[in-house]
Amino acid sequence: KEKRINQIIDERLKPATASLFSSMEPSTVTLEEALKLMSLPREVGVDPSDGEVITAQNGRYGPYLKKGTDSRTLGSEEQIFTITLDEARRIYAEPKRRGRGATSQSVIKQLGDNDVSGKPMSVRDGRFGPYVTDGTTNASLRRGDDPTALTDARANELLSERRAKEAADGPK
Repeated sequence: KEKRINQIIDERLKPATASLFSSMEPSTVTLEEALKLMSLPREVGVDPSDGEVITAQNGRYGPYLKKGTDSRTLGSEEQIFTITLDEARRIYAEPKRRGRGATSQSVIKQLGDNDVSGKPMSVRDGRFGPYVTDGTTNASLRRGDDPTALTDARANELLSERRAKEAADGPK
């Protein structure tokens, strides 16, 4: 397909750009620093476990590692240039701390099976405090309830109250 002359000129004349680190002042950037920034994203290496390429780059929210669609935050901007493949693999071995890919809330205590659903209940530590769940229904613990000393009977009671409240409120 034919290209217009403007498209050809635009493709040839686009200059390469790179963002400065938050710690840098535009007036004090040296040629070496500028060339270092232009080299980003930096390939850290290939993860032997799955063959994915790990890159270190600077983004809108700071420095991060990227492996396929998975990304992890780095501690400082200087780590972009100094991080090794082993360090990057260690970072990926840890669970995500927050965001959509974060691990689920930690289990405080495992309980018996729920009377209604027959599923095992557990007390978990969530964003808004401790709660009991059977995997389907979640019920917050009351102020007087101790998460570590919660009994199966009390957990069943809380889940039953929650189900009754959901039934009364109707579907969302």
